[in-house]
Amino acid sequence: MTAISTSLQRRDVLKLAAATALAPWTTTLAAEDAPRKLPRVAAINSIYRLRSHAYHIAGRLIHGYTINGLHHQPPFQLVRMFNHQQPADDLGPEVCQKHGIELCTSVAQALGGEKSLDVDAVLLIIEHGDYPLNEWGQIQYPRFEMFQEIVEVFRKSGRSVPVFVDKHLSFDHRKAAKMVATAKELKFGLMAGSSLPVTWRIPEFAPPLGTPFEEGLAVIGYDRSTWEIYLFHVLEVLQSQLERRPGGETGVKSIQTLSGDAVWKAGDAGRWSWPLLEHALSRCPSRNYGKVREQVKQPLCTLIEYTDGTKGTVFNLVEAVSDFAFAGRIKGQAEPVSTCFYLPAPPGARFFDPLTFNIEKFFASGRSPYPVERTLLTSTLCDHALHSLKDGHKLISDPSLSVRYQPHDDDGHFRGQYIDRS
Repeated sequence: MTAISTSLQRRDVLKLAAATALAPWTTTLAAEDAPRKLPRVAAINSIYRLRSHAYHIAGRLIHGYTINGLHHQPPFQLVRMFNHQQPADDLGPEVCQKHGIELCTSVAQALGGEKSLDVDAVLLIIEHGDYPLNEWGQIQYPRFEMFQEIVEVFRKSGRSVPVFVDKHLSFDHRKAAKMVATAKELKFGLMAGSSLPVTWRIPEFAPPLGTPFEEGLAVIGYDRSTWEIYLFHVLEVLQSQLERRPGGETGVKSIQTLSGDAVWKAGDAGRWSWPLLEHALSRCPSRNYGKVREQVKQPLCTLIEYTDGTKGTVFNLVEAVSDFAFAGRIKGQAEPVSTCFYLPAPPGARFFDPLTFNIEKFFASGRSPYPVERTLLTSTLCDHALHSLKDGHKLISDPSLSVRYQPHDDDGHFRGQYIDRS
């Protein structure tokens, strides 16, 4: 990783310290040196068990984590937790008792009461747990419903605080749009999305704003559960790169999901680029031997046509790869650009380190490190992509795809060391 990243992340840590009105510190904060009063956070979770998203995100607020190889203790206090489900391996009661966190029986109680809001920020982590699938293969996580309960407390208390929503806003794009509209109405910061856009990249690649992408594609291979789970992540990989086109994001004209031999025929017809696919796969340590067309038995791809003519494609290639990678073609540049989005393995899953640090920056400032409209667009794309697949590869054009926004100059992704320094 690059040497400049050390100073970059130290600068961000110092900014975070200043934003939370704490005495400056560089890379560590010993518990005995911590200020007595820290900003208070409530966690609203679907489930709190080993390797769940709540375990990784809320747990990092409690225990700290690594930044550039050194321990970082977040300058926040997790004060309450609500867990919607309590399975046999539930860790919620044990963790809350050990760390002085109030384990609550409702969303409102976790925020301070139905008419009383006494926390400074809210984590909404509704991922994992036992929830039904609908006919399009979407897990019906109650993110929207829990968000509505949070907002009800905001309305009754007469104040609001920043809210982070893990992964997509909702499996239903209409509910996702309502969440963004509500945040704007009540004027509170809303951040959402995947850890993929902010994890490490190998090789390091950060396209500047105004990069004239003409085409981009992203790959993954996943078959351990419903495709929706990783479809959202790979859409976030693609969008985090293509949004940096001149003029920012201007929306999507159409989307279509193909399966089986129709995927390869679309490549042969030039609807997506075989050379770009090879470039993306070449960055993946998990790439299988042989020819991808012969390896992959049930390929999936989603074709995205942006309103400015840019082409985007995401793939699920189970037998070929298990890493996330991106490749793009830039106007006036002969060679494609490509990178692997590196995810350190569980149980530590250190890709939650950069996500948690970006959440901290958001909680401190009230401003999301990247526009929530990106997650609104990827949530909407994910929903329509699954409907296209279910409805016989239907080409979908819909006003909900016309999401416009300007990306930030600094996209928040981590550089530097991702293992502990000796």
